[in-house]
Amino acid sequence: MGYIAHKDGERVQTVKEHLEGTAERAGNFAEKFGKREWGYCCGMLHDIGKYSKEFQKKIQENTNDKVDHATAGAQVCKELGGYYPILSYCIAGHHAGLPDYGNTAISSSLCGRWKKKICDYQDYKDEVEIPDLDTEPITFKEDRNMDFSLGTFIRMLYSCLVDADFLDTESFMKNGDTGRNSGETMVTLQNRLKNHISEWLKNTDADTINGRRTEILSHCIKEGKQKEGIFRLTVPTGGGKTVASLAFALEHAVKNHKDRIIYVIPYTSIIEQNAQVFREILGEENVLENHYNVDYESSEEFKPMQLASENWDKPVVVTTNVQFFESLFANKSSKCRKIHNIANSVVIFDEAQMLPMDYLKPCIAMLQELVDSYSVSIVLCTATQPALDSFFSKNELIKELCPRMEEQFLFFKRVNYQNLGRIREDDLLEKLKKENNALCIVNTKKAAQMIYKELQGEGIYHLSTSMYPKHRKRVLKRIRERLKNNEKCIVISTSLVEAGVDLDFATVYRQIAGLDSMIQAAGRCNREGKRELSESMVYIFDLEESYSVPNQRQQIDVSKGILQDYTDIADLKAIHDYFTRLYHYRGTSLDKKKIMDEFQKMECNFAEVAKEFKLIEENTKTIFINREPEADELLQELRIKGVTRERMRKAGQYCIQVYDNAKSENSFFDRLNGAGMLRPVSEEMQDFYELVDGEQYSEEYGLDFSLEDGMAFFV
Repeated sequence: MGYIAHKDGERVQTVKEHLEGTAERAGNFAEKFGKREWGYCCGMLHDIGKYSKEFQKKIQENTNDKVDHATAGAQVCKELGGYYPILSYCIAGHHAGLPDYGNTAISSSLCGRWKKKICDYQDYKDEVEIPDLDTEPITFKEDRNMDFSLGTFIRMLYSCLVDADFLDTESFMKNGDTGRNSGETMVTLQNRLKNHISEWLKNTDADTINGRRTEILSHCIKEGKQKEGIFRLTVPTGGGKTVASLAFALEHAVKNHKDRIIYVIPYTSIIEQNAQVFREILGEENVLENHYNVDYESSEEFKPMQLASENWDKPVVVTTNVQFFESLFANKSSKCRKIHNIANSVVIFDEAQMLPMDYLKPCIAMLQELVDSYSVSIVLCTATQPALDSFFSKNELIKELCPRMEEQFLFFKRVNYQNLGRIREDDLLEKLKKENNALCIVNTKKAAQMIYKELQGEGIYHLSTSMYPKHRKRVLKRIRERLKNNEKCIVISTSLVEAGVDLDFATVYRQIAGLDSMIQAAGRCNREGKRELSESMVYIFDLEESYSVPNQRQQIDVSKGILQDYTDIADLKAIHDYFTRLYHYRGTSLDKKKIMDEFQKMECNFAEVAKEFKLIEENTKTIFINREPEADELLQELRIKGVTRERMRKAGQYCIQVYDNAKSENSFFDRLNGAGMLRPVSEEMQDFYELVDGEQYSEEYGLDFSLEDGMAFFV
């Protein structure tokens, strides 16, 4: 029977068959970035530990005995010397995750694994010929961080190995019938888009909105023929950047033989909208939506999509900043498995100004690596383009895709800005009382509730994340109806309306925030362009009353300087100046966790980086609001039948997140909990609570954030 790698009943896959199958797949994956021999060698050596008598006994007798089979290949690579030790990280970590370099005292580190005593596996020599490995892993470039480049190469190689390992094993276990579907070709998708936009392209009247959109779209198609690199698409709100960016990406992908297009978007609300647009144009089976709100596991119909979400094997992937970057800095196989499929793709960052500020330097370093070494083209797509030139290579020419950019911004100008300066809350209230159709955006949930309570009445609405999603959707529906019927409509909101919410107001009031946020807010004023420019006002104000804004102090301070120096904050020079100043003030905090320091020659700390690189760090508790029959039914299911992904996804429609500052003894969560207003939903779900005091939640404004600080101590 030979040496067995896997068994399925009477069927067996030999170790040699598995090594060769994995090597072939890993080699094919690595060939996308010119390193086939590295992928192949990694695949051939990853499981040679399975040649031990102990492993063969375990698999033949089907026991649960633990036999380390991953360390063997890592030790062989260390002994071989030359370039081979680089493979040790991938092989040692193909189950446990990429390790830190560490030292011999730390058993889980690479050094510890090199010294570890393991079962005799020398029988591998009878069946396995070690492939040659004599090409350099990375190419030297003058202004390149070579240590970081090596770390990225190891992680990319690891991705090739673990995906190949999974796929080869899956193919054996399912006897070739995996149910996977990689979707259609880029040429097919390009033809579908051409059919979709054929009528649009006939409008060449530059004096109309649709004519301008056509001009931008046509230019993007033309520019798609350029060779790979870094691009900007700086398009004003209303300029049609979603379809224009897709048109560029498809043209560019076909011209440069790219495998896929990846859209990276900061907000799930925009993701869901854009993914739906792409599905309608390109076909359901070609668009993978990959973020925490999507559940492909609940239906057999979605099985191919669930499988594709494991390794992004679809022609168009729509995902979040969090998913994209945390995968690229991860060390576990489940997260890293997909990243080799980023190679040879077009990656579009929608709302590029939302690239994570605390990790900007490592993120840009990673993007530069993808462009330099992995055949990736990048498009930075937004109306408020961040000033990122200095972070990329000095030799990198970032090409703009928007034709006559300054002219487009003048044409699409919809509003006038006026800075009201620092005003009292009473003065703001007086102004809002005189309005008939206005949106007021403030920086905190507490401020939104305070202002709403002072104004509340017919046609006054509140929106914030203190309301659970289903509640917010009901209120948004009422707001849209009133706006459509030209009835009085004053909305007090937090920044959640600034992205993916298509509301159109005559006037917008925006508390001072980051410049990009204020310009986003202005996009809710005269959105459809049906009002006169002179009548469409966006008022910027600062409140004398103190409402703390976590993590926003620097953005606000820089915005104050821009408001003093520029009459129009949406001017392209003002936007560039804002980001330049902000990045200067942030300085070293643009790599807050010192991620770049964790790569020193061959000593890479992958586990440490994965632990530290977290784009969402706020410690939050989830509170379930049980106010509707469906919510009550779902809550009983969670208690009695337990937690499933499908139930938790449904529960999300009735939940709000409350910040729990571990450093504070009196956070809002602590006050609620201390006052006896919360109870855990079940023992198996940590940080998941039910609100038991119904009076603490209002149909008008959600969970009441005005709970007195000392209340918990007197209950």
